[in-house]
Amino acid sequence: MLALTARRMGYRIAVLDPELACPAGPVADLALTASFDDSKALRRLAEASDVVTYEFENIPTESLRQIASIRTVLPDPSVLHICQHREREKMFLQSSGFPCPGFEVVASAGNLAAALKKFPGKSRLKSSAFGYDGKGQLALDSKADPAEAWARAKIPRAILEEHVPFVRELSVLVARNAQGRSLAFPPFENRHSAGVLERTVFPARLADPVANEALALARQIAEKIGMVGLLGVEMFEMPTGKILVNELAPRVHNSGHLTVEACHTSQFEQQIRAVCGLPFGLVAPLCPAAMFNLLGDLWANGEPDWSPVLALPGGVLHLYGKAHARPGRKMGHLTVRASTPEDAIRLGTEALTPIRQAAGLSTLAL
Repeated sequence: MLALTARRMGYRIAVLDPELACPAGPVADLALTASFDDSKALRRLAEASDVVTYEFENIPTESLRQIASIRTVLPDPSVLHICQHREREKMFLQSSGFPCPGFEVVASAGNLAAALKKFPGKSRLKSSAFGYDGKGQLALDSKADPAEAWARAKIPRAILEEHVPFVRELSVLVARNAQGRSLAFPPFENRHSAGVLERTVFPARLADPVANEALALARQIAEKIGMVGLLGVEMFEMPTGKILVNELAPRVHNSGHLTVEACHTSQFEQQIRAVCGLPFGLVAPLCPAAMFNLLGDLWANGEPDWSPVLALPGGVLHLYGKAHARPGRKMGHLTVRASTPEDAIRLGTEALTPIRQAAGLSTLAL
């Protein structure tokens, strides 16, 4: 989606991806198939480019530093170094004074036993590295057997995070340029299932003071971390209206996919504008919208029949061109525009119901 947007804006595109059939390959001028730590491929990418950005966090920061020795890399590799590792990310938020759930660093069953005593009730064990879409996570409570849980987790380091009784999951996408100017999209309202984003509603159904606090926090974090590009800030709205920061993503964000249809400027164009030194585009909503992720589970009996969503007024289907579908893998998304967020949710849910039923899946909850 970044490549398609860049193409429309008149840029040529070079892509490095380990998969031969990567989705961006067909629209790239140069498609390099190599691992993210292949020195020769990294050099070739750098020499072919004027500016390099990324849309994936599990990249060795040393690879980005190698590219940065030749060409500009944005966001800076130092930003990814913080955001791709939960310990460093939580320490950054905590030391900077940003509100976030309580946590303890865990590197052994003994550490976990001590941490569980600090968080009565529910908690969640999260891998420090390579955690994404709910991977490397384990829900626990204070009665859990630390040795058994640590053995089951199979991770070298982790954080144990306290359970927070949030009202809503939110995200704010804020773009910041090299001159320090920032501009944030209105907040997005998210719902996850098994750690994977299921649905996003835009704009979020929030009281103005809560929305303003979320926007202010995102801008402050982008400034503190030295962001140039787009930063996704995942948050929790608490019953009191207080905002807690959950995670950071130094890239275009799944919750922002609907901006292609719902905003004057999409998150993809805003990212390109930020890293290429162009003025920011308008972020005001054109209309309410809902986005539904389409996971590989829908392909249980082969390619789904997309007729119900293609017949939906205000519906736009995006399929990513991934070669293989598997359960939990994001294969595409459906964006639905309507007069109200509730109508967008209802219409999208109704259109997806026969597709989910054909794959043996339950109907999505409203």
